[in-house]
Amino acid sequence: MAVAFPPAFRFGAATAAYQIEGAVAADGRGPSIWDVFSHAPGRIDGGDTGDTACGHYDRMPADVALLGDLGVDAYRFSIAWPRVQPTGSGKPNPAGLAFYDRLVDELAARGIEPVATVYHWDLPQALEEAGGWPDRAVAERFADYAGLVAQALGDRVKLWCTLNEPWCSAFLGYASGVHAPGRREPAAALAAAHHLNLAHGLGAQAIRAAAADAQVSVVLNVHAVKAASDSAADHAACRRIDAVGNRIFLDPLLDGSYPEDLLADTAGISDWSFVRDGDLALIRQPLDLLGVNYYKTDTVRAAAAGPAANTPWVGADDVEFLPPTGPLTDMGWNIEPAGLTGLLAGLHARWPGLPLFVAENGAAFPDRLDADGQVRDPQRIDYLSRHLEALTAALAAGVPVRGYFAWSLMDNFEWSLGYAKRFGLFYTDYATGERHWKDSARWYQKLCRRRALP
Repeated sequence: MAVAFPPAFRFGAATAAYQIEGAVAADGRGPSIWDVFSHAPGRIDGGDTGDTACGHYDRMPADVALLGDLGVDAYRFSIAWPRVQPTGSGKPNPAGLAFYDRLVDELAARGIEPVATVYHWDLPQALEEAGGWPDRAVAERFADYAGLVAQALGDRVKLWCTLNEPWCSAFLGYASGVHAPGRREPAAALAAAHHLNLAHGLGAQAIRAAAADAQVSVVLNVHAVKAASDSAADHAACRRIDAVGNRIFLDPLLDGSYPEDLLADTAGISDWSFVRDGDLALIRQPLDLLGVNYYKTDTVRAAAAGPAANTPWVGADDVEFLPPTGPLTDMGWNIEPAGLTGLLAGLHARWPGLPLFVAENGAAFPDRLDADGQVRDPQRIDYLSRHLEALTAALAAGVPVRGYFAWSLMDNFEWSLGYAKRFGLFYTDYATGERHWKDSARWYQKLCRRRALP
């Protein structure tokens, strides 16, 4: 029996600007932290950069045509801050804004709803040189930028995501250093997390001021983490990961406070003096939806070997993550669709009035373009199908899930892993720039048409 989705449910696909656009010096775009980071020796697997990426900046109309053929209701894209404001402040770059203006018009012409992410990790390098996210002023500059893009596009873009995965920006960028800007400063990572929260609050206000009917969201990679055993030590380890992985964003954004246990866990690292009076009220802006990115689950326990070096888990550096058990994706991540059901249900139980949407879900597999021009990826079809079944279980339980965005529209630059990992519904031939339909794209096309799982 087919499982149907609600009539208003959005099926979409998602991308991020630095991962697909290329053209990093075109039309006045300034450098971002990822431009600088990817050109530093040893930072990116294979020595890859996003200089060319998928060439989307020049191929945008054809890529929107693919979206139209795919049959999606919505497309979640990100706006490159240094394309709009090359140094992160001041007047907008007209050519940069014009690109997104054309993109939104192309989407409208095909009846595809634009969902704009204002920040997906590409901080203008000039702002990093002035202190980066650990500096409060960056949150204020972000609000200016958010207002600019909302004013330019808000007559057509209704759903705005202020930030994508601020945990990665703060802790992979400033604690472990595996992402741009590559710093290893645990105290700075905590300050960055707070200023990202503040940027969301200020940005939400700026977007609503510029576009009166805007819907505002934020997208979090909420970690689905469980304890390895029923021991008190393992449960404490799980709690600490939940604090610095999830509640450091969820609690201030939705409840207007930081968790007391998080402050205690990190007391030896920071005194949190970067939190000023009134900040938490600014951060707690009303959300129209909460975006959730889901890929895997993690199992943790109290480590026997002592603190790990260069970990993103500030205040929980002596927690051990157990190796995942198979089957695994090409990223080495486990495949556990039930974790999505549990994650959505858990968020709904705590904040029952808040609509949710899955802003990213997908998997990397070692795809290849066969001699007959086909890309056969049955593993991805199975992954997507099972996770959408898990989503329908959440819907059946009364969780208000409003949409699902497959990650990603096309194979692209996978951050510090370069071009080695392929997440796309469409295969990108990096030598020619051509896109090829994968079997999973054909499967998703049928899903979008039927609006039901078999």
